[in-house]
Amino acid sequence: MEEELKCPVCGSLFREPIILPCSHNVCLPCARTIAVQTPDGEQHLPQPLLLSRGSGLPAGAAATPSLEHDAAAGPACSGAGGSAAGGLGGGAGGGGDHADKLSLYSETDSGYGSYTPSLKSPNGVRVLPMVPAPPGSSAAAARGAACSSLSSSSSSITCPQCHRSASLDHRGLRGFQRNRLLEAIVQRYQQGRGAVPGASAAAAVAICQLCDRTPPEPAATLCEQCDVLYCAACQLKCHPSRGPFAKHRLVQPPPPPAPAEAASGPTGAAQGAPSGGSGCKSPGGAGAGATGGSTARKFPTCPEHEMENYSMYCVSCRTPVCYLCLEEGRHAKHEVKPLGAMWKQHKAQLSQALNGVSDKAKEAKEFLVQLKNILQQIQENGLDYEACLVAQCDALVDALTRQKAKLLTKVTKEREHKLKMVWDQINHCTLKLRQSTGLMEYCLEVIKENDPSGFLQISDALIKRVQVSQEQWVKGALEPKVSAEFDLTLDSEPLLQAIHQLDFIQMKCRVPPIPLLQLEKCCTRNNSVTLAWRMPPFTHSPVDGYILELDDGAGGQFREVYVGKETLCTIDGLHFNSTYNARVKAFNSSGVGPYSKTVVLQTSDVAWFTFDPNSGHRDIILSNDNQTATCSSYDDRVVLGTAAFSKGVHYWELHVDRYDNHPDPAFGVARASVVKDMMLGKDDKAWAMYVDNNRSWFMHCNSHTNRTEGGVCKGATVGVLLDLNKHTLTFFINGQQQGPTAFSHVDGVFMPALSLNRNVQVTLHTGLEVPTNLGRPKLSGN
Repeated sequence: MEEELKCPVCGSLFREPIILPCSHNVCLPCARTIAVQTPDGEQHLPQPLLLSRGSGLPAGAAATPSLEHDAAAGPACSGAGGSAAGGLGGGAGGGGDHADKLSLYSETDSGYGSYTPSLKSPNGVRVLPMVPAPPGSSAAAARGAACSSLSSSSSSITCPQCHRSASLDHRGLRGFQRNRLLEAIVQRYQQGRGAVPGASAAAAVAICQLCDRTPPEPAATLCEQCDVLYCAACQLKCHPSRGPFAKHRLVQPPPPPAPAEAASGPTGAAQGAPSGGSGCKSPGGAGAGATGGSTARKFPTCPEHEMENYSMYCVSCRTPVCYLCLEEGRHAKHEVKPLGAMWKQHKAQLSQALNGVSDKAKEAKEFLVQLKNILQQIQENGLDYEACLVAQCDALVDALTRQKAKLLTKVTKEREHKLKMVWDQINHCTLKLRQSTGLMEYCLEVIKENDPSGFLQISDALIKRVQVSQEQWVKGALEPKVSAEFDLTLDSEPLLQAIHQLDFIQMKCRVPPIPLLQLEKCCTRNNSVTLAWRMPPFTHSPVDGYILELDDGAGGQFREVYVGKETLCTIDGLHFNSTYNARVKAFNSSGVGPYSKTVVLQTSDVAWFTFDPNSGHRDIILSNDNQTATCSSYDDRVVLGTAAFSKGVHYWELHVDRYDNHPDPAFGVARASVVKDMMLGKDDKAWAMYVDNNRSWFMHCNSHTNRTEGGVCKGATVGVLLDLNKHTLTFFINGQQQGPTAFSHVDGVFMPALSLNRNVQVTLHTGLEVPTNLGRPKLSGN
């Protein structure tokens, strides 16, 4: 995670990080050094060039200075900038300054621009040179001159990571939000690492930031709004409890920083020093340094309305706002949402994205184990090949000696090539895994934070980074690039005069060996079977494809059911309660290899199926995982089941969930080509029983037979018994056989079928054993 906490400019842990418009972070001190001014070479461009670059502005137009003082800019800095700006008038210099400011923008005030990085800068961004101090002047005056240089010309800052530039407005660096969440995580990380031996601690006590005494007096109060430490005298003089200061909250100064905090870097001492030591030092810097450590951070306030806390989140600007920003600020007409709700929503999005990265990281760890196993296999296989090669060459006469050395060299090169490929892949995968793990740890620390506004400042960027990190594990990235197998073969059978042409290539192609069935992967489900196989190790013959054969489930002849290159195949549509024999063989250009051993597979004893949404009429409405059916029409519509039967005994039931206005639902079996827009049994493709609340009839080819008393109502159960061994179809209502055997001489392939209208709703129950205690049949009425 440490890589996530380092500034891309200085390479150290973040100090007072700010968020750039591109969502990257940079230290505030580093931001001052990478601010880009208009290059000197463009300050005095010829008149025609200035007109073209300045979008038609006259050369004499005065340049608008960019006040680039940041949150630390004091009176000295701003005053210097103002005087320098006042010194600029018309002329070529002013026109060039304005023209270059315009060139920093792109795509109609998008806020971003492009700038050619300086070749002298190692991180690809221009570093603002310090203004040399005049002889005899102080260091503070020199820093004031630097601020004046920033304020007197057009300025921008270039992100050191994505190299996108953003122009600074009149607020300068103060216009960028401070990443308090990242700052807190850095402090906690430094505390977790412990104190650095020999490091100097910060000041033992907090000191006044406005004292003119030497040394300054200890601080007595801290103003939360001004973020300034005062001694008692300075507080009465500079911050009286009246007027505009009456609503400011004064609290006790925080305790001194912990040793680990003081030793975390040079910033500890710098933040405890008086602000007067630097011309552009933030007045709140000392307070920020003093408040670091184990004390709780103050609740953040709006930078534009310092008396107000954040309460809402502007969706348009993607930033927390206070209620005054909504009433009178630039967010008045923007879409806003509650801060807490958006905080929870973004936390959930980040957590969800982290789950995907976590899964990929787990797969990457397993992949590394796989790669290391491949390393061992390559070593072992290489040694095996060398031993085999040496044994063959030693069995030959002296004429094989030179050829043996050549062949050994080829094996070694092949092994080294494979090892190099695997090591490269291990290093690449390890780097990606380390980056993903660091990002995960950082995001988990962010999620632990209870600062909604701080979290929402960086949540969008973090979510995008996590998603990008997940996308980098593309398909194929976790697959070995090389195989542990060596495709090398030595044939010692040729005659002695062919020894000098002996090589690993140009060997005679042989038929493939016997495939090995992977019994642990072979299985059955319902009326389908799945088979898997592989070639034996050290197979030197190429394989163009495989032929899978299956019998008819009754000990009959084998038939081809699959031909292709895959080593896993599923066959659907088999008979229930049947035993199938399967075998496989491989083939190549030389011919077909021998069959594998035969595997025996048993399909399910009972059928599990649902209503088929693809074969039903469009008015049929299915629910409950396609187990419950009703209809949107007053006319009868047909729906079929997902199973098809051609042999065996099968039984299923349909429970009547709703029965209104005495409709006539029909239950039975049908061919796949049955007509689906009329009652089941009216054509020659269906065999059915239709029933009302008092009686039932059997129907096939629109022929009504065997009227039987007794109907259905809400809660009734209709059973269907299809016996393809005896070729009969029988119906039951509430466990009692309804009439005699409905149909005989039933032969072929049948699918469960049902027709109903909107007044009926039924639920299908399958996977039932054939009942043995069904009641005797009711006598038919005619």
